[in-house]
Amino acid sequence: MVGQSSFPGFEEAKPTDRLFLALFPPPDVALEIAELAARIRDSHALRGRPLEAVRFHITLNHLGDYAGLPPDVVRQAGVAAAEAAAATHPFTVTFDRAESFASMPRNRPLVLRGEESLSALMAFHRTLGVALKKANLGHWAKPGYTPHVTLLYDDKLLGATPVPPVAWTAGEVVLVHSLLGATRHVHLARWPLSGPGSH
Repeated sequence: MVGQSSFPGFEEAKPTDRLFLALFPPPDVALEIAELAARIRDSHALRGRPLEAVRFHITLNHLGDYAGLPPDVVRQAGVAAAEAAAATHPFTVTFDRAESFASMPRNRPLVLRGEESLSALMAFHRTLGVALKKANLGHWAKPGYTPHVTLLYDDKLLGATPVPPVAWTAGEVVLVHSLLGATRHVHLARWPLSGPGSH
């Protein structure tokens, strides 16, 4: 199909599809996160609606926004994810505080954060970054990674607030196709964290 960008005077086609690699909590933990988000919302008089439980995740690497799904990027991301997953054993992630990202004046993400308890996650992110570079997707392997789980969006700024720890064992990495504007995630593929020496 010919996009509008092929004709003089038309802007490039508007992105409709996003790709990213992520870790997802198991369903019971996702429901725990949803309940926590609702409690935080009520106790701090926030107006934003919590995300659906199935959409809670930790983004590992954003892989771009596109007008249509790019098969080459899907394939290269799969090569990188498979390599990183095969080199990493399952690990625990723990989040123990909620806070707003203050970079935007409005509609700020309210997220779960953690520190020392996320060292294994940070190590996996570095491993995945190396694999992305080998798969010719190195421009998406950016430094300055801040792992988090987005709970909701709200104009109100909430400072760091301790919460009961939320933890799970990360056992697989997922390639996600997000339909922009449709609040819908499609899981394209997943790779179990098997680690060296596993069968």
